[in-house]
Amino acid sequence: MDACKLKKRNLWLFPLGTVGRDMVYCLFTNFILTYILFTRQLTAAQLSAITFIMVAARVFDALNDPIMGNIIERTRSRFGKFKPWLVIGILSTSVVVYLAFNTDLQGWSFVGFFGAIYLLYSIAYTMHDISYWGMVAALSSDADERNQFTSRATLFAGIGGTAASVLIPMFTTGSLTIGGSANVAFGRIALVVCLLAPLFLCCTIFGVKERRTKTTEEVPPISFKKIISTITGNDQLMWISLIFLIQQIGNGLVVGGIGSTYIYFDFGYQGGLYSLFTTVGMSATAILMVGYPAISRRVPRKKLMGIMAVISVIGYVLMLLPGLLLPSGNMIKYWCIVVGYMLSNFGQYCYYLIMMISIINTVEYNEYKHGVRDEAIIASLRPFLTKLASALIVMITSGSYLLFGVTSYTNQISDFESMAASGAITEAAKLENINGVLSGVNAAQANGLLLCMTVLPCALMLISYFLYQKFYKLDEPEYDRICAELAERESSAEAAYE
Repeated sequence: MDACKLKKRNLWLFPLGTVGRDMVYCLFTNFILTYILFTRQLTAAQLSAITFIMVAARVFDALNDPIMGNIIERTRSRFGKFKPWLVIGILSTSVVVYLAFNTDLQGWSFVGFFGAIYLLYSIAYTMHDISYWGMVAALSSDADERNQFTSRATLFAGIGGTAASVLIPMFTTGSLTIGGSANVAFGRIALVVCLLAPLFLCCTIFGVKERRTKTTEEVPPISFKKIISTITGNDQLMWISLIFLIQQIGNGLVVGGIGSTYIYFDFGYQGGLYSLFTTVGMSATAILMVGYPAISRRVPRKKLMGIMAVISVIGYVLMLLPGLLLPSGNMIKYWCIVVGYMLSNFGQYCYYLIMMISIINTVEYNEYKHGVRDEAIIASLRPFLTKLASALIVMITSGSYLLFGVTSYTNQISDFESMAASGAITEAAKLENINGVLSGVNAAQANGLLLCMTVLPCALMLISYFLYQKFYKLDEPEYDRICAELAERESSAEAAYE
């Protein structure tokens, strides 16, 4: 197959593989805490224990990422170094996630079960996540082609994640709940998602051909020193890692649970409202998913970040002011928050794309400085940072729930959900009782959640912007210069060998 046809095939089959992966990720990461809150009776101690488990597991997961990257780097097989881990990882992840949403355990028994499940998920998901994104650097070194692979992969990831974000609340909360209760609905949705994830990833496993270089060399040992030296020896990787971490903490607060809880508390227990919130909020990102390669050819990354910072700030202000000033349940207020989230998410998502490219581009910088690419180790930093950020998001989310008394309402909702699941009450009676519970939420509690999903993300985004402008040096001219220097070195080495 010639290079042009191979590139076209890879540009479709590589991104298509992540649709199901991101549905699983969205279900487990964005909805597991919501699932627990609305289907389990939790004391403050049990919620604190669950929070500790999630934080500890995600920190462990984050620390495990570079180790997994090193294991992938030393993998030698006739299928390459990435694909074996894609297969093992996606199958084990699907089994674990299905079990997580299909249990009747309550109380401390559930807490113990959840601890084991979360640890297994952390290990399983890491296998295929690092393998998948590590392949980007092995598909092309051309800056424009890499932008195409990254933006298209994030487009298809966005399709999977957005579909899950829209459909899960719609069919687990309110009048369209599958089976009449959240318990049943989450279990059935988990089954569907866990079947789809391996099917989609087959497109990448069987259809994509990556560059497999240096596979005949002696397998390097797994080395913590190698992991640490690769990371600490690359100053640009260090800076972009810090910047990405700060931005991801703010960017994930809304979808991490605070957004759905705020919508339910202020506008009623209807999953359709939150689905509409996320649908409109994420719709503008489709423009970036499709158009980022063209935009990046015309607008330098640092200038683009400045434009997006302004758009996001406008969006956060549009969410905050009507949210504080207009009465609870007011639909003008709702639509201001929805449109504001769309604008803020548009800017934040562009930041995410820029950060993704910026991390991947440190592969060539590493080769330029040290003579080795270490693609898998460097690629492992993105999921490492995403998971570390998600651990901090869980802490902030759970802390806000305890601070604003959220569990006093969700425990009552969980009671009614359990009664509906057992057939003790009808679905209509369940919804009526839950709406009665939510009518007791006061303005201070709702506004506290609103501040957590507007002011804090905005502040963290601006911090990441200023750090990027000052400390990240691999802008377009510098990256092109490095690639040209590497090409010249390779040509000289080949000429000397001949």
